[in-house]
Amino acid sequence: MRRRDLNFLPLALAALELTSPVSAWAQGKRSPNRSRAEAAPIYYAGRADAMDLADQIAIRNRLDRMWVRDMIGQARFLTNVPRLMLPRGGGGGGRRRNWQAYRQRFVEPIRINAGAEFWRTHAATLSRAERDFGVPPEIVVGIIGVETIYGRIMGNFRVIDALATLSFDFPLEHPRADQRIAYFRGELESFLTAASRQGDSPLDPLGSYAGAMGMPQFMPSSIDKYAVDYDGNGHIDLAGSPVDAIGSVANYFKGYGWQAGQPSFFPASVDETNPLMPTLLAPDIVPSFSADSISAAGVELPPVAKRYGGLLALIELQNGSAPTTFVAGTQNFYVITRYNWSSFYAMSVLDLGQEVKAALSL
Repeated sequence: MRRRDLNFLPLALAALELTSPVSAWAQGKRSPNRSRAEAAPIYYAGRADAMDLADQIAIRNRLDRMWVRDMIGQARFLTNVPRLMLPRGGGGGGRRRNWQAYRQRFVEPIRINAGAEFWRTHAATLSRAERDFGVPPEIVVGIIGVETIYGRIMGNFRVIDALATLSFDFPLEHPRADQRIAYFRGELESFLTAASRQGDSPLDPLGSYAGAMGMPQFMPSSIDKYAVDYDGNGHIDLAGSPVDAIGSVANYFKGYGWQAGQPSFFPASVDETNPLMPTLLAPDIVPSFSADSISAAGVELPPVAKRYGGLLALIELQNGSAPTTFVAGTQNFYVITRYNWSSFYAMSVLDLGQEVKAALSL
């Protein structure tokens, strides 16, 4: 997962204050005789904390201790990655986000045209995935399009470098640093364990700066839980097999509770001065209200929403200085945000999928 806004994935981490060369480099220090561009790579082989984790991974997963140490030791510190993990500044102080501006980054002609071509080429597989997992083609197409433009941009960072950097040198100033480092160390463990068991080299795969891989940008733990050999060739390949990517995305959604045949959201209208707005928005993207209760609180819904039967979340899509757009998100909307904890992201996936679907008939 992209990339991407890392507010979810259950994405989380932290870094320890160390006196090693890597920590010094992360703090902006470097050799006086080398420019940053000329600096020699800094490896984790000399880091006591990295080797300690290698030993723990080996013990927990019954892996060869020296192999794990060697693999983590060959991981390189990525100087530019830690700062990419910091929240993008300037969003506080009451500044309104802009859904329409965000949407334009992903729902645009290049992705729509590429999505239509991808759908036509893999129509049979997309239909099979819907039968097997209950997830419509437009959702799978929307995800892969938003994530990598159907495999065109999958990341060029060595995954082991990204995961090691984020495991041992995550920026301490991040507000959830402790959670983040725990998350990325778990991903590093999943990555190495899978590589060992499959006989693959963990030094080869490329991905995002967060360690996400393939067309759907799965993190290692998601590959372990949800990736499937959908083309039946005996090997899961999310980077080279669109068939595996399609089946894996659909399986991921099913695993998180996708409800076949149900909508993802309904249009909603509410007065922003409604005194109950704090209560209505407090659950964020988590479905928490029945249609009757949310209507009684002043939210206008179409009749079909009242027949839905499940719980709803009031989703606020700010549009900068323009009026806010509201929708009532269902369980399926929430499932999309398991990919990325962002209502903007989920709406982009939904809108791109619908635009690609419409383009097929042109």
